Amino acid sequence: MTVPYLIYCTSEGEIREEPRLQALAFGNQPVEAGDLIPLPGGVTLAMRPGRLAVGQKRSGEQQIITKSRRWAAAALLPIGYTRALLPAYDKVPGTEPLPFFGYSALAGMNGRLYVAALKTDDPRKWHPRAFNRRTLTHLVREKQAEFPRNRIVAQHAHCALDYSCPTASNLFFGRWEMAIAVSPGCNARCIGCISKQEEENLVSPQDRLTFIPTVEEIVEVAVPHLEHAEEAIVSFGQGCEGEPLLQWRRIEQAIQAMRARTDKGVININTNASNPRWLQRLYDAGLDTIRASTISGHPETYTAYYRPLGYTFEDVKESLKRACDAGVYSSINLLSFPGMIDREREVEALLSFVKETGLRLIQLRNLNIDPEVLLPRMPALDLMGKALGMRTMIEIIRREAPEVEMGNFTRPVKRSRKGLPVQQTTFPN
Repeated sequence: MTVPYLIYCTSEGEIREEPRLQALAFGNQPVEAGDLIPLPGGVTLAMRPGRLAVGQKRSGEQQIITKSRRWAAAALLPIGYTRALLPAYDKVPGTEPLPFFGYSALAGMNGRLYVAALKTDDPRKWHPRAFNRRTLTHLVREKQAEFPRNRIVAQHAHCALDYSCPTASNLFFGRWEMAIAVSPGCNARCIGCISKQEEENLVSPQDRLTFIPTVEEIVEVAVPHLEHAEEAIVSFGQGCEGEPLLQWRRIEQAIQAMRARTDKGVININTNASNPRWLQRLYDAGLDTIRASTISGHPETYTAYYRPLGYTFEDVKESLKRACDAGVYSSINLLSFPGMIDREREVEALLSFVKETGLRLIQLRNLNIDPEVLLPRMPALDLMGKALGMRTMIEIIRREAPEVEMGNFTRPVKRSRKGLPVQQTTFPN
């Protein structure tokens, strides 16, 4: 039987292996061969300074590699892959929190690198090779010359070139799902917010949008995309902004203006779904799809992470129920943190949430956060029951809710004039 062994980093960033020690996952759980897949294309290997590498001897005793600062290594997965285990480490006292990335357990077998992950969607449209840097830079310059006063173009040029954001880049490539950021404000204080952090020792990896675009700016870039792009989706609600629903009236007017000019393409919103009445206005205006963000189907877990201002988890559920009634294709962006969302209480609550709201799709999203930032702010794990494992969680959902698709990406599903979905492109899992 092949035993996965420890992979670690030197202080200079060199990847090394220690075949004498079995790889461990977070919580000092031994990594097994069945947990792993070969390292996929597009993965990034990461050194975690201040976190010493730790493995397990054949005797079962744990061993920390302390010589010359052997730091714990991790893999950062490309979109389309869901991590199954977090990496183990021994933290050096007094070190700063880790940057906001989705750290996955890494291991070696027979001289090759493996990662604890599952392929959960077709990553073709999101793979780095689909976003050639030289071509993108040229297209950004062309678009900026065409729309020199459009602040949306300027914002997403920054996101595309500085953050390698796929949906921002698609604005310039003229294809697939295209970003439109509209809201600098937010009515939640998510622990893992990637565009604004209130705590001094936590640094968000992106800059928050600083303006509110006009309806004209939105329509100017959205209509050509809807009319001409392959599998066109225009999406409100991006990582560089707050909550788009706070600009619901502007979005409503923009949807009406877009649909007055073209009936092509799909209009989507990525949202916290905090206000059913505002979303109803968007449904009535012609919104095709909605993706609501959540970390759980349980109100206690949800509230602990999102720390909502002026709304509750019941509002989120009501928004999705109304989407179902309106014929709007609904999905959730399920923030995935192995060892928490796969616990018995959480799986049971998620199944109940799915069935109560009429969801059509669960988009799994690896939560980018340091475990020691997240876990102290969440309900105690032992109150959530046994951890079943991400693979088992996915199998249970597929068995108990076969009508719900599981993946990682928004689907180009267009509503008919009667409000019913008529077109759907599916991707293999």
